[in-house]
Amino acid sequence: MSVAAGLAGRNRRVVVAALGFATAMVGLAYASAPLYDLFCRVTGFAGTTQVAVAAPGRVLAREVTVRFDANRDGNLPWKFEPLQVSVTAKLGEEKLVFYRATNLSSRPIVGTATYNVTPDLAGSWFNKIQCFCFTEQLLMPGQSIDMPVTFFVDPDMANDRKYDRVSTITLSYTFFEAKTDRARTLLSNLPASGKPGTGAGVPDPRARDTSKGG
Repeated sequence: MSVAAGLAGRNRRVVVAALGFATAMVGLAYASAPLYDLFCRVTGFAGTTQVAVAAPGRVLAREVTVRFDANRDGNLPWKFEPLQVSVTAKLGEEKLVFYRATNLSSRPIVGTATYNVTPDLAGSWFNKIQCFCFTEQLLMPGQSIDMPVTFFVDPDMANDRKYDRVSTITLSYTFFEAKTDRARTLLSNLPASGKPGTGAGVPDPRARDTSKGG
């Protein structure tokens, strides 16, 4: 084999390898967001909370204080606040609290909430049974709704000495205006009169019915 032929073959392998690497990076870019979200939900990384169907049925004497925080995107003309500053919960005990959202604008708006807990390491033990963040929320102009959160702190947290000093957990939400297809569907299904109604969300199997909204 000539030197020229050898160089040509090596160049082809380099090109093929480079194209393969580029394709893999593109695929990873598309997959990274859902994979990262799944990783956070499974591990509690970055304070991501867990989702449960029901409380574990086992309540320990150890207590933690759960504080509630509310934020909103600067472009969302809503008022958003917790209806209680904090609650004391025993490990494994189911608790129900409410947040209130008010649409201060003159137009219907669909909002969606992101969430996390601090300290971050508590995310893998904080379980939500019901939450307004499971659905997108539709508020008419001037409308207020009280939105439920039902949660518990896993009693198994007591089995790991690493978490002995965790006595306070802060649950934080941030509301943004939703721009998804589901949000557009909610808005398109409004009656022509545009009269205020009750708070509406996209049904989610994890969210239970409540007369309080959400």
